[in-house]
Amino acid sequence: QVQLVESGGGLVQPGGSLRLSCAASGSTFSSYSMRWYRQAPGKERELAATITSVSGSTNYADSVKGRFTISRDNAKNTVYLQMNNLKPEDTAVYYCNALWLREYWGQGTQVTVSS
Repeated sequence: QVQLVESGGGLVQPGGSLRLSCAASGSTFSSYSMRWYRQAPGKERELAATITSVSGSTNYADSVKGRFTISRDNAKNTVYLQMNNLKPEDTAVYYCNALWLREYWGQGTQVTVSS
């Protein structure tokens, strides 16, 4: 069983930055592929960024490429999402996701980009 707890969301002005964190319980964190999803009001959940378990390779949705960076610290059982040059369309609930033998979700953290 893995528990994921996101933090770091909030209100930010357009062009600003936020860093989301997702802390995972358990001793097998390094085996999990980690992902950040987001869901805007009235829209389907969207995969924003992925980081693999072994090589740490990353992949991004076109909508966030060049602005968001996903990273992980296996010693701290934590995955991060650095978000720069935020836009109003980035407003969403951001969810952490862990995938290996099973899939786990965090509770989500709200990010609001508004002036």
